Amino acid sequence: MGEAPYQLIAAEIRRRIEAGELRPGDRVPSTRALVRDFGVAMATATKALQALQQERLVHPSPGVGTVVGPPPRANRPGAAPQRAVQLDGGGLDLHRAEVVRMGIAIADAEGLGALSMRRIAAELGVSTMALYRYVGGKDALVLQMVDTAIAEYPLPRKQPTGWRDGVAAVARAQWAAYRRHLWLASAISLGRPQLLPNLLPHTDAVLRALGRVDKTDALYAAISLFAYVRGVALAVESEAYAEQDTGLTADEWVDRQGDQLAALVTAGNLTGFRELLADDFDFEYDLDRLFEFGLELILDGLERRFTRLR
Repeated sequence: MGEAPYQLIAAEIRRRIEAGELRPGDRVPSTRALVRDFGVAMATATKALQALQQERLVHPSPGVGTVVGPPPRANRPGAAPQRAVQLDGGGLDLHRAEVVRMGIAIADAEGLGALSMRRIAAELGVSTMALYRYVGGKDALVLQMVDTAIAEYPLPRKQPTGWRDGVAAVARAQWAAYRRHLWLASAISLGRPQLLPNLLPHTDAVLRALGRVDKTDALYAAISLFAYVRGVALAVESEAYAEQDTGLTADEWVDRQGDQLAALVTAGNLTGFRELLADDFDFEYDLDRLFEFGLELILDGLERRFTRLR
């Protein structure tokens, strides 16, 4: 029986490491790149990287991706044996916060698709079953990760005087959290919001800022605001993966499409685009500027609506 697809992928990356093509600290192909290059499912690509991680050939590096080399906390000859988490009232060798932080580090580096209880256990040097008993399953862990990530960007202690400033403060706090943790937007539900201690105050702050507005309007306003911020944040996540996979920024990618775009504009008589591209118009795709532009549109729209209703 031949090797499984994930084993073939792992073998190829292992060969590149052993041949010196990938040196310690170099980033290995992301799961998305492996999906594209080998024509496999995301789960298969993830399993290939996990196999290499278990061999201590690679490890996740927050903000970078999976890189060559053993993790900083990898067990080495002479190191302490694998730790066991005790839940019987005795001393705890591992704190829940440590598990959550490791989960965040993996998700930051590789996305939620690379997160698993087995992976976290291997990184921390504990048994997988101990983690299940300690933090619950993966879904429960992700909720704790969301709550911890949101807490890193607290709302202003003092309530802003104007409703616009109050609503904007909430939106910008969430945007900062999404920008730091690209996986966070996809982990937060819009229609079925998670009841988390550090997340609920965001909705509460918007409702307080809107004050005497009709309750239904106020809640729809809060939902619309969160939907907007989360939607742009999802674009940030997909753009980060696209840049990692292609090595091109959004602007560089657009530059390479110039000739094709010009041909389509001419063939389709797209006058709006023709006017846009006239005089060597130069547009810089800035997601932070896009966020602020859209936020102002939302605030202006809310102000117009509430003024009309009064």
